[in-house]
Amino acid sequence: MKARVTVTLKSGILDPQGKAIEGALKSLGVNGVASVRQGKVFDIELAGADMAQAEAALKAAADKLLANTVIENYRVELLG
Repeated sequence: MKARVTVTLKSGILDPQGKAIEGALKSLGVNGVASVRQGKVFDIELAGADMAQAEAALKAAADKLLANTVIENYRVELLG
């Protein structure tokens, strides 16, 4: 089974890397960029087919390792 965990900064948290990317895009001539927020994506392959168990395990992993839940949100997607 494949899964994706997407981690992003919570709104209201400053994102200096996103600001740097925004400035770089504008300097490259990319028009219409209002703002950029950056994040992390983890593509994970799991053994087994129990979707509920896989989702629970990934949420536990995100809470403990993949995301800093004080300043970040995460989303778990089971891809099949």
